[in-house]
Amino acid sequence: MALPAKKQFQYWGVAAVVFAIVLWALGDVLLPFVLGAAIAYLIDPIADRLEAAGLSRTAATAVITIGAMLVFMLLLLVVVPTLIYQLSDLIRVLPEAFRDLRNFAQEHFPSIFTEGSRAQQTIASIAGTLQGKGIELFESLVGSAVSVVNLLVLFVIVPVVSVYLLLDWDRMIERIDALLPLDHAPVIRKLAGEIDDVLASFIRGMGTVCLILGVYYAVALMLVGLNFGLAVGFIAGLVTFIPYLGALVGGALAIGLALFQFWGEWWSIGLVAGIFALGQVIEGNYLTPKLVGGSVGLHPVWLLLALSVFGALFGFVGMLVAVPVAAALGVVARFLTGQYLHSRLYQGLSHRDSKK
Repeated sequence: MALPAKKQFQYWGVAAVVFAIVLWALGDVLLPFVLGAAIAYLIDPIADRLEAAGLSRTAATAVITIGAMLVFMLLLLVVVPTLIYQLSDLIRVLPEAFRDLRNFAQEHFPSIFTEGSRAQQTIASIAGTLQGKGIELFESLVGSAVSVVNLLVLFVIVPVVSVYLLLDWDRMIERIDALLPLDHAPVIRKLAGEIDDVLASFIRGMGTVCLILGVYYAVALMLVGLNFGLAVGFIAGLVTFIPYLGALVGGALAIGLALFQFWGEWWSIGLVAGIFALGQVIEGNYLTPKLVGGSVGLHPVWLLLALSVFGALFGFVGMLVAVPVAAALGVVARFLTGQYLHSRLYQGLSHRDSKK
């Protein structure tokens, strides 16, 4: 005999509360395992394709692991030091650039910047905030990155967890599927499949789009000769998962830096602007439709809300699980909406009588 609906809601409610408490209390401990699971999920399709080509799961995992180690070592030796150097310099240069902009505005619009005016105080406050917060953020990131604990997490625990989960991914999914409640297994499988489709489209698809655009922006800006081109490309690619934000943030930052570096060389400034315009054309007309698809199911506002709420409640681990949870809640909400539209609560007796 199946459990009453009230009892089922109680059990699932208790499970959700326990999950939230564990995530809040053990966030730092769970971080390497959440990262490892995310990496294993991202590269599982590659392992499946290698298996389809004739390799065993163990051999496929070994090939992926060796390839990932080679790419990581290349990035660590070539790209990462330059990126950190440019980011640190960019944080130091931004307040100076802002002061130059203020001096330019004072020279051409002196009436707005009278001594002691609200505009002057606001601009001085913004410049001080940029410098203080930027240096504080960079120092905290660098300080945490060089700590022994984080080095252990990044270089030992996360790769080990990723390899083991990738090796046992299919068996783990089969085991979880066998433990589903028999009465609800078909519905859960259907919802899980839809959630996987959303995550595959968004995380794998948008991750690829972010990587391609980040590399494109960085290489193109460095070829033009823009200072901090690698850092600007990294920032623009990193926030591309939110539509138009990557181009707006990266474009504003790059064009602003170009104005100070190439003032008077309008051709170079136009090239920088054209790089981001072309990036938007490529993203909107080819990359996003091809790699992500049109019906991802994660609205940017819903995604930002999930990232903000989970980040505030559970820290960095919360931001990692925010996208899967947002995708799951979106799928469940659409399912419940469909159930409601076919229920007597929505259709009422008059609709049922009209069908007779």
